[in-house]
Amino acid sequence: MDVTVTLTVNGVARTVTTDPERPLLDVLREDLHLTGTKYGCGDGRCGACTVLMEGKPIRSCVTPVSLADKKGITTIEGLAEGRSLHPVQEAFLEEGAMQCGYCTSGMILSAVALLQNKPNPTDDEIVTAMNGNICRCNGYIKIKSAIRRAADKMRR
Repeated sequence: MDVTVTLTVNGVARTVTTDPERPLLDVLREDLHLTGTKYGCGDGRCGACTVLMEGKPIRSCVTPVSLADKKGITTIEGLAEGRSLHPVQEAFLEEGAMQCGYCTSGMILSAVALLQNKPNPTDDEIVTAMNGNICRCNGYIKIKSAIRRAADKMRR
């Protein structure tokens, strides 16, 4: 039996009628046409589908849409303000912290959540926070550098 859920996605209230167990990822991509969030493994281990729910990183491929009802969701499309990229997005570009780009939206959103809670993280804290995001291209060194750069930008 379908239910109606209201999501505030990137600051805009959106209503969807769907199966309550349907993955949030599917609703974002198929119903709301926000395709920046990627399907990777399908079981929450790779982090490609990471979005922020109420400011915390979640794996949207394993999160039933019913759990997001009446909650704020941020996707990669919601980070930039107008034509100004978020400092984490800028830092990823400046450091060249992506190759194929498939993991990048999930990486960026996980990094945003980290820096909201830890404005000056240690390398160990960066590694721990990013541990659930897999980069098959092995761009980890540049990703860590980008997060350090973003932290500096955000503290200024």
